[in-house]
Amino acid sequence: MKHASPLDLYLQQMQEIKRRTEVIDYFLLAGGHALYKPTTVESICLQIRQVLELIAFASLCANKAAYSAVHKDFASHWNAEILLRDIARVNPDFCPAPKIERPSPTPGIKNHLEDLKEGFLTKEDFITAYKKCGAMMHARNPYGSKTGHHYFEKAIPVWREKIVKLLNIHSVKVLGHPGFWLIHMHETRDNEVHGYVFVPHDAQPCNAPDLAHKAAQGR
Repeated sequence: MKHASPLDLYLQQMQEIKRRTEVIDYFLLAGGHALYKPTTVESICLQIRQVLELIAFASLCANKAAYSAVHKDFASHWNAEILLRDIARVNPDFCPAPKIERPSPTPGIKNHLEDLKEGFLTKEDFITAYKKCGAMMHARNPYGSKTGHHYFEKAIPVWREKIVKLLNIHSVKVLGHPGFWLIHMHETRDNEVHGYVFVPHDAQPCNAPDLAHKAAQGR
């Protein structure tokens, strides 16, 4: 069986994020529940924690050795600062860069990419959400500090919205690649994640890449 390409692996992680976001939406928007409120909140927190890990590790999928080293060290911990620090040591540009697509005025180029300026999940938001959700993975210490479920009822919809805005259309720099990948979490033709490879054009500066080719489609 042919091995999946690095982009295919990345798209698989993004598709898994979509599935887990659907679970979150089942609880938040469709009236789903896990029998009573505390376990429902805890179930949502688990999904958010998984989504955050998928975001963090996805950019290392182009380098199995780097991924394995970071994941092995982190698998038994939930310190978000350490996670981001270790991944940044391997790939300083690991964070997805949220984009807006607008019609391009340049002939032969369909869309122009602009940076999304606000409303998306930041590194600080990542750390806060990861810590808070991680704490929900353990039984509460009756003598310890308490974070009430009402906190999560307010915070979870905000985290969910910021994650969606971060990933909806985003670019990502991966190890050993001269350009970047452009990721669409949704396209009107289907409900799959789609990825496109951008590489620097010989006649242009490296900071103005053209679309080289469609590379893969998530499954």
